[in-house]
Parts: sequence; C-alpha cells; structure tokens
Amino acid sequence: MTTVSKLNLLKLSEPKIKTLHLTWFAFFLTFVVWFSHAPLMIFIKEAFDLSTAQVKALLILNVALTIPARIVVGILVDKFGPRYVFSGLLISSSFFCFAFAMADSYAQLALMRFLLGFVGAGFVIGIRMVGEWFPARQVGIAEGIYGGWGNFGSAAAAMSLPTLALIYGGNDGWRYAIATTGALTFLYGIFYYTQAKNTPKGSTYFKPKKSGGLEVTSKGDYYFYLAMNVPMYLALATLAWKLSPAGVALYSDNIMMVLWGLLLVLFVFQTSQIHKVNKEALRDGVAEFDKYKFKQVAILSLAYFVTFGSELAVVSMLPLFFLDTFVDLDPVKAGLLASGFAFMNLVARPTGGWFSDKFGRRKSLMILIGGLSMGYFILSNIDGHWFIPLAVAATMLCSFFVQAGEGAVFAVVPLVKRRMTGQIAGMTGAYGNVGAVTYLTILSFVDYSTFFMVIACSALVIFAACWFMEEPQGHTTEVAADGSVHLIDVS
Repeated sequence: MTTVSKLNLLKLSEPKIKTLHLTWFAFFLTFVVWFSHAPLMIFIKEAFDLSTAQVKALLILNVALTIPARIVVGILVDKFGPRYVFSGLLISSSFFCFAFAMADSYAQLALMRFLLGFVGAGFVIGIRMVGEWFPARQVGIAEGIYGGWGNFGSAAAAMSLPTLALIYGGNDGWRYAIATTGALTFLYGIFYYTQAKNTPKGSTYFKPKKSGGLEVTSKGDYYFYLAMNVPMYLALATLAWKLSPAGVALYSDNIMMVLWGLLLVLFVFQTSQIHKVNKEALRDGVAEFDKYKFKQVAILSLAYFVTFGSELAVVSMLPLFFLDTFVDLDPVKAGLLASGFAFMNLVARPTGGWFSDKFGRRKSLMILIGGLSMGYFILSNIDGHWFIPLAVAATMLCSFFVQAGEGAVFAVVPLVKRRMTGQIAGMTGAYGNVGAVTYLTILSFVDYSTFFMVIACSALVIFAACWFMEEPQGHTTEVAADGSVHLIDVS
C-alpha cells in the first residue's frame, strides 16, 4: 500500500495520474470484452446446442489472432501514438462484440470470436502510453498498476456478466449482457480519444524511422530477431492443428494445410519487411549512440513466455485440476478455489513493478522467476492427500511470483528503446501467448504433475538466460523526426 500511495493515485489533477487511470480502465475494458464469452458459455452452449468440441474451438479461436495482433498493434502504436490506436481498438472491437451478441449460427459465433482476439492486443498500447508519462524510477510500479488492474477485467467479467444476463432475463439475456460490454467499450473509446494525450506537455513522441519491423543495430541482432519470430509462427501452426480433425475438428485437414501455407507466406513477407527496415543500417552501420542490444528484447520475451504464458495455461486448467485431484469438491467450489490464481494480479503485478524500480531490473526478474520455478515445483507435488487450504495457499503463492514476474518484465520494456516501445511490448506480449499455446499443448500429452514440472524446469532455463540481461544504466538516446538527439533517463 505504501508503494502505491507514493504515486498519489487519488491526485487526478496530476496529468500523469489521470493518464494512468484513463489507460488502465481502457485495458480493463478490452479484457472484459475479450473474455466476455467465458462466464456465459453455459448459456451460449444451450442456445446453439453446441458440442464440447465446438465449445473448445471457440476458446481456441479467442486467442488465435492475439499473437499476430500484438505485433501489428505494436507497430501502429509507435507510428500513430497510443491515443489514436487505443480509441480505434475500443470502438472497432465494440462492433465485433455486437455481432457476436447477435449471431444466429455457429459459423458467425466462431468468426466473431476469432476477430475479437484482436482486442487482446490492447495491452500493448498502454505500455507505451504509461512509459511516456512516468519517469524511469516510477515506471515499474505504474506499468504494474496498469497491467494488474487491466488484467482484472477477465475476473470482473466472470463475476458480473452471468448476473447481468439473469437481470436481463429470458433466453437472450446473455446476448444483452455481451452487447452491454460492447456499448461501454464504444462509448469509452470516444471518451479516451477526447481525454488522453500521447505525451506530457512539451515532450516529444519519438517514432521509428521505418515501419514494418523492429530496427536492429547489428548483423548478429538481425539474425537473432529473425530466429525469435519462428516460435510465434509455430504457435499459430499449432493452433491451426488444434482446430483440425486432430483436435476439435472445426475444419478439414485440407484447410489446415492451406492455413499452414498462408502462415509460411506471412513469415516470408514479414522477413522481407524486417529486411527492408534494416537493410540500410546493416549496410552503412548505426551510430554508436543509437545502438541497443536485441538480446534485451529476447530475454524479456522469454521471461513473459514463462510468466504470462504459464498464467494463461494454468488459469485454463486449474478448476479441472482441483476437481480431479480432490474428489470431495464439486465444480462450483473447484472454480472458486482456482479463481485465487487470477485475483493475485491486483497486488502481485504492481508489487513486481515496484520491486524492479527499487531493487534493480535484472536482480528482481531473476528472483521472481526463481520463485515461480519453486512455486510450480511445489504444485507438481500436490495430490489428493493434501489439506485443501494448504493446496490453495501453495497455488496463490506460486501465482504471486508469476504475476510479480510479469510486472518486472514490463518495468523494463519501456526502458529498452523509447521509439520502439510499442513493437517491443508487442513482441514480448505475443511471447506470452506463445507460452500459453506451448504449455497447453504439452498438457494435452502429460498428467498434471508433469505439466507443472515442465513449467518449473523451463523457468529455470529462463532464469539462467536472465543473467545475460543488462541493467539499464544512465540514458538512452533517441533521434527525433527533425534529426535532433535527445537523452532519455532509464536509470
């Protein structure tokens, strides 16, 4: 509580505090819309007489577009600024929300749920906005508050939408509940546009020299960057496979092969764009003052892979884990016990950001990922003989390290290279979804204990990788559109 009060969060007359509140609530609404279907799935399943396979397909479709969307939105944010992009995302996603609420066939439900995956990229926008408004010594806790309260949108949807559907009443109550979230999002998109500003008065909004990919500053980093793109396409290919007859059978094997072909074409196209952005720098070199190390981006992406990636995966399976492990539990109790994992976001993510501000970026990340590894090791040993409150306590302790680790990751993202913060946040955020796809795919082949152990071991590998992350020191340099050179404090 002391750490939060240092920011004077109630002092709305201070522009940066006002901006923080405006922006976390925008992110909060994107998560409400993104996960609005989950707590209402029982009503949707009944209304359309859906099979279990069709329900699973909707859940997969909901996250399928988010991986490329975070990359695209990161590029747009850096080019046009968070005010325009966040407003546009909120307003456009409201129409997909309305269309999902009015769907009269499974095909429409599936298409709209796929398109609504784009709203999951909203997180990236606020990272750049908050990074513009807060100094380096406060950016960790500010990003943590933004992320923690924004992520709470999924829990808020779970708590409020079923009740709202019952208040509306009738067979279409779920439709009105989802449409209400769309209306709120539409109105707030307009409000955000009128109230938010990209930067404090007198500050410069630095933009990348070229759009289409991250600028890198050496040949080694160029090939490293290309290699880091491969897992994102493998994750998308895995999602396409999960929707084929080998998974939930939404479409045929032939369509899956077509999708794989399109992903290959997209990968080749993105590679050509990355080369286009960087060919001059690779040929002529980059001024020493303008250089940064891509390994910083890679390590942050891997750290988010194991933190947010494991969170998304564990939140998806934890109710079933409790139900299968403790025979005396019913589904309602199992769901309530598992919900503690997501609720920790409100406290853990800001704490992780503050920890990073206070004790150092690399050290904090290593401590939290080490704690995460130990937490999952403990979860891998839970069985039916455990005292249930002890199992819940172990789960919440583990979730604290997971979400504090997320806060520590995004305490560093705005400090790598200001003009590319959106793209760096986009790639880091996309790796969170890659982690979720990877871990959930592993879960489909192993038991719960092995699943938790795999996460624990992968966290140890990433813990070791974090040793090579460099602590941001002093200032980074940015070049404005007029050619003037500016020093940005990152210490």
